[in-house]
Amino acid sequence: MKSAEPKPYLKIGEVARLAGVSPSVIRSWERLGLTRPRRTASQYRVYTPDDVKLLKRARFLRKVRGLNAPAIVQLLRREGRVRTQSNGASGAIGSHLRQLRQQRGLSLAQVAKQVAISVGFLSALERSQMSASVSTLRKLALYYQTSILDFFDAAESRGRLVSPGKRKILEAGPGVRMELLAYGNTVMEPHLFRIAPKAGSGESYAHEGEEFLYVLRGELRISVQEEEYRLRTGDSFYFESATPHRWLNPGRNETWVLWVNTPPTF
Repeated sequence: MKSAEPKPYLKIGEVARLAGVSPSVIRSWERLGLTRPRRTASQYRVYTPDDVKLLKRARFLRKVRGLNAPAIVQLLRREGRVRTQSNGASGAIGSHLRQLRQQRGLSLAQVAKQVAISVGFLSALERSQMSASVSTLRKLALYYQTSILDFFDAAESRGRLVSPGKRKILEAGPGVRMELLAYGNTVMEPHLFRIAPKAGSGESYAHEGEEFLYVLRGELRISVQEEEYRLRTGDSFYFESATPHRWLNPGRNETWVLWVNTPPTF
């Protein structure tokens, strides 16, 4: 009896041609969890024929049904074609948001209107089927008079040392991963931000305090009160948090930023 032949792997250019979408669209769908390509030793994305089928289905839903990317991902999850990420932090955020809303006797429509997001998106957040940008999480935290830090479930006190395996992790929207580097009774709030290409904060946001950034790798474009700065590896940056700001990774590779807020009101 013949053993099954291994599935052939395809590069992103080949997949784009077969699926009828551009490589940039494929990468943007990947940040939403639609595909999870494997990586070669050189960090090139490689795909299987099953990925091509999924992307063709997504293209059909966009072109014929007129669905946007988040709606496509949500529908494919309901169809069982895309599995929901089993991320403990994201699940905790969803249940926490639902609990905050229900404790106040509010409907999805009431909260969505106040925070300026759709009812469907808020419902998906509470069911941990979608993740929110830093800007949206900040607006939700402000509305519920809490902080994003509470979404980490980081109230427990820790010692001086926090090893990588003990970090609190928050997926703050597609392609943005926040790792809390110290927690407990601290006067600073240090994170490691890992930002995928073209991912960012979403809309501008502001809050109390001050912020310090140090780019460990990659590059970051940050706008502070509509003035834009381009940061590269080794650059540091300081600003007052009350100034409206937004940020984005404009590069081709993941950006790592040591990001410190004080006081810990994020």
